[in-house]
Amino acid sequence: MKFTLFYQIILFLFLTIITQIGGLVFIVSQIICKKIRRQLFWEKAFIFTVLYCFTTFIVVPPIALVFGRERVISNKNLKPANYWTIILNRNYVKPEVNNLLSKTSDKIMDLSSNIRIHYLDANFPFIDGFPLFPHLSHNDGKKLDLSFIYKDVKGNQTNLLKSRSGYGIFEGPKENEENFTLQCKNKGFYQYDYAKFFTFGTINKDLQLSEKHTSKLISLLLENNFLEKIFIEPHLSRRMRITDQRIRFQGCHSVRHDDHIHFQIK
Repeated sequence: MKFTLFYQIILFLFLTIITQIGGLVFIVSQIICKKIRRQLFWEKAFIFTVLYCFTTFIVVPPIALVFGRERVISNKNLKPANYWTIILNRNYVKPEVNNLLSKTSDKIMDLSSNIRIHYLDANFPFIDGFPLFPHLSHNDGKKLDLSFIYKDVKGNQTNLLKSRSGYGIFEGPKENEENFTLQCKNKGFYQYDYAKFFTFGTINKDLQLSEKHTSKLISLLLENNFLEKIFIEPHLSRRMRITDQRIRFQGCHSVRHDDHIHFQIK
């Protein structure tokens, strides 16, 4: 009995940390299973899955509006890097973020109809200050991560990514560029490159960073006056010759940003 309770507490905490709503859905599903006398593991798992999907796709979106958040709105040129972002409720933003994304995707489509913006983690649907693990600041609906844009071995722009999660495959500094990762780790900030453990699988290893298209994406983001800041590793912003006071170094207390673009609005 004690072991079962311990297991349930751990599962509740885990589901809450990664989805925000999963822990509550788990409790409700356990109550339902008890009421209808379903004790087999597969029965409980099935009931939880159905209830979780119903809550995620039907119940949560209208309630999130009360908290001033909505799901990232995809279009032809704006897609999630992977659909786990949606399934885990990590795709909620303020309406102003969607407006910015819509304008940016329209402009990038004018540049090339083949370029697709891939979004990564955004925010949970409810409660300012509720942490989105493992991020430090994705807790108010104002932040969103975007993938870099890559090119293939022939130099052609592609919409493929280098990891299944969109994180953890770094575009490190060259020999003549300042190495902030080494500096931060030498200062004792050992978490600085921990994103390498969250790739969930390396793919398309031959891809290279498309500096041309990635810098264009960042420039289009910067055209919006209500954009507050962008985090990207200094060696990349210097290499791509992007100069704007809103381009920032996130600090050693965070994690390195040479695997994705982080932006936030005012």
